[in-house]
Amino acid sequence: MVSFSHLDAGTPEAAWLADGGLDGLPPLDLAGVRHLVLFAAHPDDESLGAGGLLAAAAAAGSAVDVVVATNGEASHPASPTRTPAELAAVRRAEVAAAVAAAAPGAAVHLLELPDGRLAGHAAEAEAALRALVRGKNGLLLAAPWRADGHTDHDAAGAIAARVAADTGARLLEYPVWLWHWGTPGAQEVPWDRCRRLDLPPAALAAKRVALARHVSQTEPLSDRPGDEALLSRAMQEHFERPFEVFIEEVFPGQVSTAEVFPGEIVTETAWSGVEETVPQPGTVPDAAGVFDQLHAGSDDPWRYTTSWYEQRKRALTLAILPRERFASGLEVGCSVGVLTRELAARTDRLTAVDVSAQALTHAARRLEGTPNVVLERLQTPGEWPAGTFDLIVASEVGYYYSAEQLDAFVRRCLAALARDGVLVACHWRHPVHGWPLDGDDVHRRLSTEAGLELLARHEEEDFLLEVFVRPPAISVARAEGLL
Repeated sequence: MVSFSHLDAGTPEAAWLADGGLDGLPPLDLAGVRHLVLFAAHPDDESLGAGGLLAAAAAAGSAVDVVVATNGEASHPASPTRTPAELAAVRRAEVAAAVAAAAPGAAVHLLELPDGRLAGHAAEAEAALRALVRGKNGLLLAAPWRADGHTDHDAAGAIAARVAADTGARLLEYPVWLWHWGTPGAQEVPWDRCRRLDLPPAALAAKRVALARHVSQTEPLSDRPGDEALLSRAMQEHFERPFEVFIEEVFPGQVSTAEVFPGEIVTETAWSGVEETVPQPGTVPDAAGVFDQLHAGSDDPWRYTTSWYEQRKRALTLAILPRERFASGLEVGCSVGVLTRELAARTDRLTAVDVSAQALTHAARRLEGTPNVVLERLQTPGEWPAGTFDLIVASEVGYYYSAEQLDAFVRRCLAALARDGVLVACHWRHPVHGWPLDGDDVHRRLSTEAGLELLARHEEEDFLLEVFVRPPAISVARAEGLL
C-alpha cells in the first residue's frame, strides 16, 4: 500500500531533474487528436497533472471537455474558517477559472460526487464519462494514474480505464502524487509506457496561470491551524516543469481464465454451504474494478517487495503463527502472492483468493514451482472456497467490506475454521479513504465474536496484528507442555 501524507517532505524536484530519467522519455504523439476529455478526481488535478495538455490541445483546435468528479470539499477537514460546503463553492469557482485560463471555451462538467469516496460512486462517474466519450472520433481520454496513491485518484483512473477499454478510446494517465512519494526509477512506475509532452511557451504560461487560480490549495486559507496550504511550495515545483509526463495505456485483448491460470485456477464458484444474505453489488466500492486496474499498471503496486514496512510486517505475521506447520491454509486477499509464497512454506496445501484477476495473474507468475498453492478468483464474503482450514489469514482486506459484509466474513471464517484452527488478521491503522471501514473497525468486530478468543496480539501505530482461535486459547508454551 502506497502510504504518504501531504505533510511529508517528499522527493524534491531537484532529485527528479538530477536523475535525468525524465529527459529520455519518448515524446507524446498528439497527432490526430480532435477531442480531449480530461477526467479529474478533484478541482486542481486537471491543472497539476495535465494543464499543459489542456492548453496545447485547445491551441491546436481540439474540442475540450473537463470532467471533475468531486468538489474537493474534504481538502481541509480541520479548517476553523471554512465548512466543507464553503470549500466546495470556492473550489468549483477555482476550477472554472483555471480551465478557462488553460483552454478558453472548454466545457466543464462538475459531477459533485463525495470527496474521498469516489470509489463508492464509480457507477455514476463512469456513466457520465461514457456519455461524453461515446461516438467521438479522434478522442483522447486523460485521467489520473490508477496507482497515484490517493484513493480518489486511483478510483478515477480505474473508471477511465474501464471506459477506454470498452470504447476503444485512447487513454493517457497523469501522475500527481507520484512526484511526492515516488523516487526516480521507482519499480511501481511503468516507465516503459511513460511519455513526455514538452510544452510550448504559451502552453506552459497558460498552465501556470491555471495553477494560480487554485488559491485554496496553493496558499493558506488563513493563519490558523487547519488552514495550511495543501500543496507545499516543494510540491508545486513538480508542476512548474516545462513538460508533463503521461502513462499511455494500450489495452490487450481479453483472455480466458484458463489462459491466465493454466491448470491452477478454479473456474466454478465454490460455496461453503453457509446460508446467508450478503450485500448486493454496489453497496461498497467496485473492488474488482478498482483492483484490476490498479494491478494492470504494476506487478507490485503496494511495494510488497521493496518496502521495509511491508517486509517487516510480513516477518511479524509469520513469526506470530502459533504452530510451525499447518495442513490446510486459506489466504483471503492474496494480491500478487508475496505473502502467499511465504505461507506456502508453512502449509501442506494453501488456497489463495483475490477479487482481482489482474492481481492473480501476477501471483500465478510469482508462484510458479509452488505446487501446493491453488489460486481462486472469488469476491468474498459472498463467494467462498470449499473446505475446512486450520489456518486462515486475512491481511489488509477487512476494511474493503461494508459492516454487513464484515459480519458475513466473520461467519464464513468460523464456518470454515477447523476445531483447532487459527485465524490471523493484520490491518493498517491509519485512515483508509474512500472505503467503508478502517483497520481498527475490523479488529473490534473480530474481538466481539463469541466464537473466537484472542491468542496473540501485536499493536503499533501503523498496523494491528492479532491471532484468534476457538476458545479456550492455549498459549504456545502450554501447548508444548512447558508449563
